[in-house]
Amino acid sequence: MSELPQVRFESRMMIDGKLVDGQAGTFANINPATEELIGEVADASPADMHRAIDAARRAFDDTDWSADHAFRQRCLRQLQEALESEREELREELIAEVGCPRAITHGPQLDAPLSDALNYPAQLIDDYPWETSLGDAFVSVTGVNTTRRVWREAVGVVGAIVPWNFPFEVTIHKIGQALATGNTVVLKPAPDTPFNATSLGRLIAENTDIPAGVVNVVTASDPLIGEELTLSPKVDMISFTGSTAVGKRIMEKGAATMKRLFLELGGKSATIVLEDADFALGCMMGIAPCMHAGQGCANPTRLLLPRSRYDEGVGILQGIYEGVAPGDPQNPATLCGPVISAKQRDRIRGYIQKGVEEGARLLVGGVEPPEGLERGFYVRPTLFTDVDNSMTIAQEEIFGPVLAVIPYDDEDHAVRIANDSVYGLAGNVMSGSLDHALAVAKRLRAGFLGINGAAGYGADTPFGGYKASGVGRQNGVAGFDQYTEIKSVAYPAV
Repeated sequence: MSELPQVRFESRMMIDGKLVDGQAGTFANINPATEELIGEVADASPADMHRAIDAARRAFDDTDWSADHAFRQRCLRQLQEALESEREELREELIAEVGCPRAITHGPQLDAPLSDALNYPAQLIDDYPWETSLGDAFVSVTGVNTTRRVWREAVGVVGAIVPWNFPFEVTIHKIGQALATGNTVVLKPAPDTPFNATSLGRLIAENTDIPAGVVNVVTASDPLIGEELTLSPKVDMISFTGSTAVGKRIMEKGAATMKRLFLELGGKSATIVLEDADFALGCMMGIAPCMHAGQGCANPTRLLLPRSRYDEGVGILQGIYEGVAPGDPQNPATLCGPVISAKQRDRIRGYIQKGVEEGARLLVGGVEPPEGLERGFYVRPTLFTDVDNSMTIAQEEIFGPVLAVIPYDDEDHAVRIANDSVYGLAGNVMSGSLDHALAVAKRLRAGFLGINGAAGYGADTPFGGYKASGVGRQNGVAGFDQYTEIKSVAYPAV
């Protein structure tokens, strides 16, 4: 490996266009692979958060940011250029603070969102129907022949609350669409992964013409500092990615001020391997929970196999899981790195123990620490077979490298199992026939489906879920829409 670039970790927040310290001091950012200190970062107080909210409110109310499409587009392209200039530093930063394997930074952690998360909404500024005509009509209640228009306008101040598992990816997609539509933003990153957000703040301050207050970055050790965004009447919308439990709290607390909401929440996605599938390919989908140690909301953590080929599939899966070992995320060959914290590691081990207690067959892995990894928050990739869908490990989101393999009797049974979940985020169907797979996919209650190993990821693709997996969609025109308000305008026809 060539020499790694020197990373400039930014310790300061950004409020009202300035890089500032936190009134609550600093807090530690820990490398989950080594348990070593990466650095200290500004710790915000509630007063800091309110200063950021006030700055965002002023920038929206008192400037022409929301009305000047060309200026917003230019600023987004400036930010794109700035991020590109520090791509490799951002890569090292993510590996250090997220513990994500290097290989995944060349995909969804960094390179994939960097390619289009800003470019797509910047272009959409030109292509979006900001104003549409409903034509002229005689309106009987007024007795006037009326011209009717529909305008799309920015919502206002957006509170963007981001998780720790794919922090840059989630942040840049939220920021791109919120800014392109003319909103101002207060960004609250997870306390486990603050540096990618503070770096973003520094790049905005030093390399773009984005006006003061349009983007604010507030870091805090206390996750409840972010709740000030939900409670404040000066914030018009919350864009949140994280757990369903927190999403429900945001809905409840935001009701008092009628917050607009985008909530991308948890999942317990299923892969259905149909009897006519290429079984080697179908079972390879079972490796997904090993990627980034299972810390992905859309990861298919339930694998459904037909009883007629169940033993065959289990044999393939056992070989896969016995061949995957957690390792150093700096190693380009690593698939499964550490989980984010000791708390998360212990939580996952608790689920593994629960699986054993409820009668699932533990075929590979378990609660014991991986050999040779005395430091770091590592969990062994774990394969459970003979799982009943009512078991805890089949119903609750574990967020770790744990796969539950469930047998089914026939296709209808498989669909019932896949849909028997409070979640509905994602899923996969594997079949030897595309038409067959598509027919089954239409029966699944989930918002993001892959067929035969394909994934529709991209800034132009709406992402989000049914049921307890959330409200709204990130990305695509549907995502762009949700950062806007609709205004209907009528005037006498000329």
